[in-house]
Amino acid sequence: MSVSLRIGIIGGGGWLGGAIAGAILDAGLVEPRNLSLSYRSERPRRFPNSFLTTDNQALADRSDVIVLSVRPDDWHALDVDAGGKLVISVMAGIRLDALSERHNTGRVIRALPNAAAEVAKSYTPWIGASDVSEDDRALVRAVFQACGSEDEVARESDIDYLTGLSGSGPAFPALLAAAMMRDAVANGLPAEIARRAVNTVITGAGRLLERRDECPDDVVQAFVGYRGTTAAAIEGMRAAGFNASVAEGLSAAFKKSVSMGDAS
Repeated sequence: MSVSLRIGIIGGGGWLGGAIAGAILDAGLVEPRNLSLSYRSERPRRFPNSFLTTDNQALADRSDVIVLSVRPDDWHALDVDAGGKLVISVMAGIRLDALSERHNTGRVIRALPNAAAEVAKSYTPWIGASDVSEDDRALVRAVFQACGSEDEVARESDIDYLTGLSGSGPAFPALLAAAMMRDAVANGLPAEIARRAVNTVITGAGRLLERRDECPDDVVQAFVGYRGTTAAAIEGMRAAGFNASVAEGLSAAFKKSVSMGDAS
């Protein structure tokens, strides 16, 4: 991959855009002088050797690859002509055909990294339009492997579903952790001890699953098989509707992603 590659991130001053910028710089995919970031109000200080601008078209004109990292609601006012260049959208809900028409290019990628890109632990599903070349695909893989791991999926509906499952990133483990911590404090544990216990459980579980790379259901069943306190907890959560709640949440996220695409 050419070291002279020029990448521009519209919304590079934001959390996700900044995380992607940091990841591709760390991986050596782009030199700082060939990285462009746009921002709306506060000039980011993290990338002093890169091109920073509030002019999104100026960023597009000096880039070979344009990453769209803005809120979907803000995209509707984004008037940028890519002129046939590769455009990678990391926005939820906005579909390939809408991106292609708005930005004047058939080389469009729809991807969905999550906030864990900041620590190179994002999972990113993505799909390309028909005009995307194999060289384009290789570049997309390199970008999102720098952010963690990635998969090319076969259908846009897969991206809509994964918007909830993986696009939410640390939100769901954090939701579980918050519920566990509230219960621990309600049972008399000091908040500091409860926080440390819960955060260590969640991060330790993530590392164990990553290292062993087993089916999560097999891990759960192994604990159930011991018939001890963990099995009692799992059975209690299931009886209270844990599985149904998760399915309902993922269904709500899927419907929201589809409706956002319909609105575009």
